[in-house]
Amino acid sequence: MDLLNTLVDKGLRRELPTREEALAVLATTDDDLLDVVAAAGKVRRHWFGRRVKLNYLVNLKSGLCPEDCSYCSQRLGSQAGILKYTWLKPDQASDAAAAGVAGGAKRVCLVASGRGPTDRDVDRVSETIKAIKENNEGVEVCACLGLLSDGQAERLREAGADAYNHNLNTSEATYGEITTTHTYADRVDTVEKAHAAGLSACSGLIAGMGESDEDLVDVVFSLRELDPDSVPVNFLIPFEGTPLGKEWNLTPQRCLRILAMTRFVCPDVEVRIAGGREVHLRTMQPLALHLANSIFLGDYLTSEGQAGKADLEMIADAGFEVEGTGQVTLPEHRAAGGCHDGGGGCGSEGGGVCGSAAAPETAEPRTDTEPRTASEPRTSAEPRTDLVAVRRRGAGTDLAPNA
Repeated sequence: MDLLNTLVDKGLRRELPTREEALAVLATTDDDLLDVVAAAGKVRRHWFGRRVKLNYLVNLKSGLCPEDCSYCSQRLGSQAGILKYTWLKPDQASDAAAAGVAGGAKRVCLVASGRGPTDRDVDRVSETIKAIKENNEGVEVCACLGLLSDGQAERLREAGADAYNHNLNTSEATYGEITTTHTYADRVDTVEKAHAAGLSACSGLIAGMGESDEDLVDVVFSLRELDPDSVPVNFLIPFEGTPLGKEWNLTPQRCLRILAMTRFVCPDVEVRIAGGREVHLRTMQPLALHLANSIFLGDYLTSEGQAGKADLEMIADAGFEVEGTGQVTLPEHRAAGGCHDGGGGCGSEGGGVCGSAAAPETAEPRTDTEPRTASEPRTSAEPRTDLVAVRRRGAGTDLAPNA
């Protein structure tokens, strides 16, 4: 396809595709899917080889959030049966982080629910960062604490944070449809504060809430303009008890197209497959490694992920290798001062945008009393509600984490 040859050439030159080209990637057919993956894979391998960076989430404070983000299981008014607990102590967070590092994670992402940290919260997280770095040599730490006030990014940097995550989630035009308690501009401001403080900025998107192709292209182009080092791509985990709990709009094929489009628009950036990969990519996860160079290991904030051992086996079986602590994630032109130190950041799990079009109707989920017969095969568009599992282990519990 001439389109794919053009996009590969532009990706190798770090040249921005046109909006029409990005939209065309999302509009390709299933017959063209492997060609799309192969083309985007050339760009991925040019900048990142066959390395896969592993990241590990530690949920410092779960639930109890005053914000009304429609996609989030921790939102105000959420009826999702998630774990709820207040701040972990520094030693508890350090122990949780150590499990991820032992499993192969190079970066630990510290996440806390809420609108944004108070100065006391920044002190608390600073102590946690110091504890993790003292106990885990060479580990990178990313903080994800919500909207930042003036001076807070600098304090986190002084405490040893390497990165700060704050996702745009969706296009500016539709942001107000998913959240009313803060604005798209607030999110942009926090990413810019992280940049200005010398932190490696991480900002991504969430797909799967009924958004249009135009919305997806808009948010990825906005991310390209913000120039974060890391772009996590989340796929909505539709939690029962949230406004978007019935939004099952993704297939494995669409997820791959979204990742490919993101790679073409952000060729030399760490693209991470974040929340929802197990639910929506399913057995196509190994193909996604040809597009993204980073994943989360183990569980997410409030949902269970694939077993850490299975992640490592998947990477090896697909012909990739885990990135070591001595390796630099980003290409030299980004890591050596052009863009920021280090690479990566965190993602979240879940949501994106409702979009202007009505969400498609979904079939009633099956129950255990409705077994599938050999003459009734599953289709890729069928909701896999059975794959959404609330996290009951790791941080905030007495059970060992999944890493």
